[in-house]
Amino acid sequence: MEQRTLGRTGINVSELCLGAMMFGAWGNKDHEDSIRIIHRALDAGINFIDTADVYSQGESEQIVGKALAGGRRDQVVLATKVHGQMGDDPNAQGNSRRWIIRECEASLRRLQTDWIDLYQIHRPEPSCDVDETLGALTDLVRAGKIRAFGSSTFPPSQIVEAQWVAERRGRERFVCEQPPYSLLVRGVEAEVLPVCQKYGMGVIPWSPLAGGFLSGAHRRDQSAPLGSRASRQDLTLPVNQRKLDAVESLAEVAGDAGISLIHLAIAFVIRHPAVTAAIIGPRTMEHLESQLGAAEVTLDQATLDRIDEIVPPGTNINPGDAGWSPPEITDSRLRRR
Repeated sequence: MEQRTLGRTGINVSELCLGAMMFGAWGNKDHEDSIRIIHRALDAGINFIDTADVYSQGESEQIVGKALAGGRRDQVVLATKVHGQMGDDPNAQGNSRRWIIRECEASLRRLQTDWIDLYQIHRPEPSCDVDETLGALTDLVRAGKIRAFGSSTFPPSQIVEAQWVAERRGRERFVCEQPPYSLLVRGVEAEVLPVCQKYGMGVIPWSPLAGGFLSGAHRRDQSAPLGSRASRQDLTLPVNQRKLDAVESLAEVAGDAGISLIHLAIAFVIRHPAVTAAIIGPRTMEHLESQLGAAEVTLDQATLDRIDEIVPPGTNINPGDAGWSPPEITDSRLRRR
């Protein structure tokens, strides 16, 4: 599997990153089966694993830690995230120094490791000064707890602000961004991906299968498998109907190219010049096997042009798929006197 440099860090990672969100209570509750999936991914050439503290409230990190115990840790670039609510304490969340320092130690324990290769801020927090966040992360780097840090689902303005603050305050900087990106969610092409290229940041998109819409489980004339992420979608919503229309057209493109819809979707993401690695998030071994081959797929210009006709560049079919909305949009009190 092709190796790529994560931004300007000098760290080499596989072009597919194994996402661990579905290991634990949120997905596969069988720890031993989840560990087998992780080991199969490593054997297939993946050396990059991404998880988060909030995934199944720490259970995902525990599973990854068990999978890497016994000698595999040194060969893996291990990423996790902080920000989400972890328990009832109102301060057990967010981007403050108080929480980041405390939760990093908890993640290290769950992962059974002495260091985290990439520690990411899972979402923006407008109420917290980004210098507070960068200062805490910089101290963790200098203490040897983490090697590098990044952001996830940050708007371009805040990506730029963080770079400027790091330069002017003498902080370490975000080295990568983890945005939502897929055939159905292309909004980041407009500004996020160009901004990351400008600042030499790596990009590791999440949900290249668009929450299951591009897995083949979402089709007009068939029901999604019970228990799958697809089965939890309300397909009667107009925005999901528009997605289904696009999926049918994209399935035709995949068929004409002689590949699966899954391979089309993942290959599209990893072939963007800004992208370092796409995060795949299997729940079962079958899911993993169906996705691994995408790394070998090259899409020709005609296929890419047809994709652009179905979903125009820089657009999200559903604006809500951007992954984060600023409070000025979600809280009406901030828009009115």
